[in-house]
Amino acid sequence: MAQVLFISGIDTDVGKTIATGLYAKKLMAQGYSVITQKMIQTGNKDLSEDILQHRKIQGIQLTEEDKSGLTCPYLFSYPCSPHLASRLENIEISTALIQQATKKLMAKYDYVLIEGAGGLCVPYNETKTTLDYLREYQHPLILVTSGKLGSINHTLLSLQACQINGIKVHSVMYNLYPKADEIISRETQLFLRNYLKQHFPDTQFDVFDFVEM
Repeated sequence: MAQVLFISGIDTDVGKTIATGLYAKKLMAQGYSVITQKMIQTGNKDLSEDILQHRKIQGIQLTEEDKSGLTCPYLFSYPCSPHLASRLENIEISTALIQQATKKLMAKYDYVLIEGAGGLCVPYNETKTTLDYLREYQHPLILVTSGKLGSINHTLLSLQACQINGIKVHSVMYNLYPKADEIISRETQLFLRNYLKQHFPDTQFDVFDFVEM
């Protein structure tokens, strides 16, 4: 059966889309068939720009699943939180529909990588957040972070939220781009590595710098 991994970040604009594409490319190089999915895309029309970025990094053309909308079940034009974007278009987001799309992808591919919108506590309706979705469907999480000032706090809060909600953290991907203060970045990486060893010993720690890819 295909393996599903969910990619979220400690905040918006932390590099989730790049991380998703790079991880897909890495799995493809190992011989696996891989598809990415965008749970909910806001700020776009017709096609998800995040899916386009994934395919560019993977070095492949848009798939039939992309063209049919299967890899992005919900696409909203206003660039805001999914709960507001869906309300503005009077569309109710159904997690069952998203999961149904994921299952169809699982039938064809070895891996399905689902990129979320924003951070873990971003709401997709008036009462539910991405954390609720992960708790419901039990997808292992890849958490994307970086070395910018404040990321230790955001990363630990995200990890502790996963711990409280029983969400398996598959790996933490540490984004080196854009370049931050080197002293802070180096110390942040060291601190997070040690924190994972102590509190999440089974969680991988990967570093990526898209500029060098």
